[in-house]
Amino acid sequence: MQLQEILYSQGFGTRRVCAGLIQQGWVQADLGQGHGVCTDPLAEVAVQEGWRFTVQGTDWPYHEKAYVLLHKPAGTECSQKPSTWPSIYTLLPSPLRMRPQKAAVQGVQAIGRLDQDTTGLLLLTDDGQFIHRMSSPRHHVPKVYEVTVADPLSDAMVARLLAGVVLNDDPQPVKAAACERVHDLHLRLTLTEGKYHQVKRMLAAVGNRVTALHRSRIGDLGLPEDMAPGQWRWLTRDELEGLRAKR
Repeated sequence: MQLQEILYSQGFGTRRVCAGLIQQGWVQADLGQGHGVCTDPLAEVAVQEGWRFTVQGTDWPYHEKAYVLLHKPAGTECSQKPSTWPSIYTLLPSPLRMRPQKAAVQGVQAIGRLDQDTTGLLLLTDDGQFIHRMSSPRHHVPKVYEVTVADPLSDAMVARLLAGVVLNDDPQPVKAAACERVHDLHLRLTLTEGKYHQVKRMLAAVGNRVTALHRSRIGDLGLPEDMAPGQWRWLTRDELEGLRAKR
């Protein structure tokens, strides 16, 4: 693959911009003779997953498809065109937001959405098949939420959440895949489907109210404890394979 095509595929601008970056000496890479400045946009590279290069001082790994996790902070919207709060996409570096796509919207996309006041684990990718795999209800990917409620939780509330509650826009009951009362005001709730405001509406249906909501896990992937709100990182190969594994 030509060096300018590698930069273009990774979101560093149009092909012309990428060629200009290379010609002006802003790109460093190992083309077989050690890591150094590259000035030929047409230089051929036997690129492999994880191959590293530097653009204007920023070290970057090559990934055919991008898979990243983000610790979503409160007060952000999962939208490219937010209405009130800042977009989560402003937390990502420009190349992730500019990776070329055949669709109208460029860059990585969030797999599902979290409300502006909900925090926690969010996955983003430019792999359409992976988005479908993780989002489709028929795959039953479990998502774990740490729910803080206004009133003490009773055994009856937990039992109703496990048995299923009816939401006001759907006669079909929805139920938790798992439900653990951590303490009186903290519920650990596992869902395998994603309806609009589902957690808040389920708790309202059993006579309680959500005061804080945090997603701690998707499938076997937990939010790393050392990740601060607003931080992102690439998924590791093992993490990605774990999410892709058939359930």
